[in-house]
Amino acid sequence: MTRALVLGGGGPVGIAWETGLLAGLAEGGADVSHADWILGTSAGSFVGAHLAMSRNPAAMLEAEFAAADQIKAATPSDGPARPAPDLTPLMSVMMSKPPGEPLAIEGRLKLARMALEAQTVSEDVFIAGFGPLAEGEHPWPPGYACTAVDVADGELVIWGPDKAAPLIRAVASSCSVPTIFPPITIDGRRYIDGGMRSGTNADLAKGHDKVLLVAVAPPAFAPFMMPGLEAELAQVRAGGGEAALIVPDAGSGEAFGPNLMDGSRRGDIARAGHAQGLAEAARIKAFWG
Repeated sequence: MTRALVLGGGGPVGIAWETGLLAGLAEGGADVSHADWILGTSAGSFVGAHLAMSRNPAAMLEAEFAAADQIKAATPSDGPARPAPDLTPLMSVMMSKPPGEPLAIEGRLKLARMALEAQTVSEDVFIAGFGPLAEGEHPWPPGYACTAVDVADGELVIWGPDKAAPLIRAVASSCSVPTIFPPITIDGRRYIDGGMRSGTNADLAKGHDKVLLVAVAPPAFAPFMMPGLEAELAQVRAGGGEAALIVPDAGSGEAFGPNLMDGSRRGDIARAGHAQGLAEAARIKAFWG
C-alpha cells in the first residue's frame, strides 16, 4: 500500500497553518510525515521539503514560532504596519477560470508575462529568504516532488527524482508567486509558482492507494476552491485510491486574515493549525492506517 501526502499552496499563511496542522496531527497520533510520496505546491513545497528531509513536525512548529517572533520583533510598535502584497492582479486571472478546472495554458502564460514584467527582489535575495533550506547544497529528498510552471510554454513541471533540480531552486520556483516574487532560473529556463496551474495539483497523486490532501482553502474562498479540490480527489478515486481532505476549520479561517501573503499573524495561525490537527487526528489516523 502506498500513501501520498499532498500539501497545497497558500503563502506564509499556508506555511504556518500546514506546519501547525501537521504537528497537531502527529501529536494526536496521526503522523503523516512518513508518506511514501510527498507532493508540495508553493507553500506546500516548502513544508513538504522539510518533512521529506526527516524534520520532526514538532521541531518544525517550534521553528515557525521562532520565525513569527522574529517578525514581531522587527515590526515597529508605534508605526504603520507593513502592507501585505497586493494580490489583485493575480487573483483577477485566477478567478477567470471555470470552477473545478485547472487554469488553462493561456491563463498561465498571462501570469508568466506579468511575472517577467514585475519589479521584484532578485532571485538571490528571494532564495536567501528560505533560511536553512538555502544554506549549502541539500540532496534531493527521497519520495518528494514539487510543482512549478515554465514561463516559456505554461506547462506544469514536476521537480523530483526523475526531473531533478537543486532543491532550493526547485522549492523557490514552486513558491514564486507572480508579480510578488521573481521567476526562478533552472538550467537556463525560468519558472513560476506551481499553484498557477492548481493550488494543490492533487490529481498528480492518482495511482496511490491513499491520498491525504491538505488544502489552504479558507472558508471565504471555499465556494471558489472546493469544486477544484473535489474534481482532483475524484481523479484519485477513479484511479482506485482512497482520498481524505483537510481544509481550514472556522478557527483557522478566523486566524488567517484576508490576505494569504500576510505573514504578520504566523504565530496565531500556526497555533490554530495545531489545534485543528489535534481535533482531526482521530479521523486521519483511521484513514491513514
